[in-house]
Amino acid sequence: MANDSNGLAGAEYVGFWARVGAALIDTTLLLLIITPLLYWIYGPEYFVGSDAFGGAADLLLNWVLPAVAVIVFWIYRQATPGKIAIGARIVDARTGGRPSTSQLIGRYFGYYVSMIPLCLGLIWVAFDARKQGWHDKLAGTVVIKDRPTSKPH
Repeated sequence: MANDSNGLAGAEYVGFWARVGAALIDTTLLLLIITPLLYWIYGPEYFVGSDAFGGAADLLLNWVLPAVAVIVFWIYRQATPGKIAIGARIVDARTGGRPSTSQLIGRYFGYYVSMIPLCLGLIWVAFDARKQGWHDKLAGTVVIKDRPTSKPH
């Protein structure tokens, strides 16, 4: 539990394995969308060929679409479908409020920084007191458990 003197008082940070589960859900959903489109555009050769770059559609579907989809989900829901499924959301690490769009864009590109040294920046979540990966630290965000909304009696 967070005992910060800001908007995070009482919040519970989401740990490494829950975030791995959320990432697996998100990856599966993206694959279910992208793979048939790549097959339709390039045919089965795309999946067995050794070309590193298949063309404009390859770039759009494998790099641009996932980036846009993730950032749009973060902006409007503070979570991707995977994080929603595990009951987590991204918040500003200082205030506990909604992160800015620039924070969220920075967070996405921070993933690349986190992955460069053997994914150490992602694994960092397992050891950090606030469960922040390097991408979170760079963007000033944390991932917390979503508080259940109280129902009227």
